[in-house]
Amino acid sequence: MKAPQRIKSIQSRIASSFVMLVLFTALLLIFISYRLSESAVRETAESYTSELINQVNANIQTYITGMKDISLAAMNNPNVREYLASADELEPAQLAVLKAKISDYFHSIRISRKDIASINIFGAGGTFISDRSNAELNPYIEISDQPWYRQAKENQGQTVISSSHVQPVIKGEYRWVVSLSRELSGMDSTQGLGILLIDLNFKVINDMLSKLDLGNRGYVFVIDREGRIVYHPQQQLLYSNLKTERLDQVLQDKHGSFVVKEDGASRIYSIKNTDFGWKIVGVFYENELVDNKKQMQLSFAIAGLLCLVVGVLFSVVLSRNLTRPIKKLQEKMMEVEKGDFDIRVPVGHSREISGLARSFNVMVLKIKELMYQIVVEQEIKRKSELNALQAQINPHFLYNTLDSIIWMAESKKHDEVILMTSALARLFRASLSKGKEMIPIATEVEHITNYLKIQQMRYQDKITFALDIDRGLYPYLTLKVLLQPLVENAIYHGIKNKEGPGTITITGVRRDTRIEFQVKDDGIGMDQFKVETLLTSKEGTRSRNSVGIANVHQRIQLYFGTEYGLSYASVPGSGTSVTLVIPAVHADEWQRVEGDVP
Repeated sequence: MKAPQRIKSIQSRIASSFVMLVLFTALLLIFISYRLSESAVRETAESYTSELINQVNANIQTYITGMKDISLAAMNNPNVREYLASADELEPAQLAVLKAKISDYFHSIRISRKDIASINIFGAGGTFISDRSNAELNPYIEISDQPWYRQAKENQGQTVISSSHVQPVIKGEYRWVVSLSRELSGMDSTQGLGILLIDLNFKVINDMLSKLDLGNRGYVFVIDREGRIVYHPQQQLLYSNLKTERLDQVLQDKHGSFVVKEDGASRIYSIKNTDFGWKIVGVFYENELVDNKKQMQLSFAIAGLLCLVVGVLFSVVLSRNLTRPIKKLQEKMMEVEKGDFDIRVPVGHSREISGLARSFNVMVLKIKELMYQIVVEQEIKRKSELNALQAQINPHFLYNTLDSIIWMAESKKHDEVILMTSALARLFRASLSKGKEMIPIATEVEHITNYLKIQQMRYQDKITFALDIDRGLYPYLTLKVLLQPLVENAIYHGIKNKEGPGTITITGVRRDTRIEFQVKDDGIGMDQFKVETLLTSKEGTRSRNSVGIANVHQRIQLYFGTEYGLSYASVPGSGTSVTLVIPAVHADEWQRVEGDVP
């Protein structure tokens, strides 16, 4: 069994529809606004990072270019060239003087540049000159096996910039440096004379890059063209494999950026290439694009909530305004349901509601007119039926009575004719009742008494009658000529066909709000089929007397309702009893209601 569906009101439907629309629109706008804001912040952060990396690149480029210029100056120094070209030909004293001059020259350069850790020349014959006269080579290190030495030899005079490393060539010194090396050649540029090595103090690069601001966890690192780390703020963690970087992706990407998602966080890599093979990479975390990201989310949430509240209030007010005339119309309809057809709905709202109100007013007016017309027609019909019933009753009675008078006149019973005619006159005077339908029960008793006297005179000793009607009922009202058809039916169908005399007894009592009359005879009675069909038999099957009985029953029910009327009981050979029930209506009460008393 399906549960009954709840029927929502128009106002709740309109309000809920507006709320859903406002909620959807607010959420959509908040989502789009947040995404646009986040995208704008990301673009700003990427732009900022790119500019920062460009600035770092420019600084490093200037720094390295300065180092290259120093290497060119050292390479073109006459003493350096003479030493490299003629070291084997000079006397030891001359060679010592020349080495001292070169060492002093290198020392002056190193002192003027705090970022230079050392300047050295390694000759082809194993000679060695440093910016410090007391410097000694590390006996455990083979110079020609060092990466910076091999790369310089391979590049044949081109400057080589190494990655950051520990420089072990000087005995007792292990500095963290970046090495700039290049091969020095003779005037014909066909033979290498030696290798110039300038070690750059790594601290300078570290200080330059470590102070950059890329959020709480953002940083910058540098790699060379082979992917070796030049600088990284967590370089030791990288070497110990406690931290990893996407070096392969960085090497493949010449310029631009890419996003890496790890552990629920997004890292954005921004890359810049240098002219000498290094790649400068800025790394920042997406959730640190703005310091007040949670505040921004809260702001959007509050704005969305305010929009929703305003939308809900607007929806409620709008739906109430839209449905108010409909509710008023509904209230008017409920009043019409209760029977008030004088209702009019004011016309002055929107076009649709105005049209509905006009249609409702026209409908109510039409219903009122139709109901009035139906009432009039029913009243006319009721009066016509009552008149027709009365017309049916009166001819039967008159026919029977005149038949008796004719019979007595033929028998020369002049006194009886006079008495019967007088009784007939009084009877008709009582039955006419000045055209009124409702008459006092006293008048009805007088009427039936005269009728029974007439019938007794006609049938002489054949009929006797007795009336036992409570005199307290006399002020009450009844429809006129109710008892006569019942008595007539008792005479013609009960006593007339009986051997010997018969008796008709008429009683009347009040039971609560009802008055009951009972007409009994001790005639031949009826079978059950006749009893059941007496009041319901069709017109074509009715006898003359049954027409009068059916008409009495119909008159009572038309006038008082279906709970009143006649009921028959009969036993063949033992007589018949008919009970007539009408409401107890006092003459005074009828006067207050109708303003008229017979």
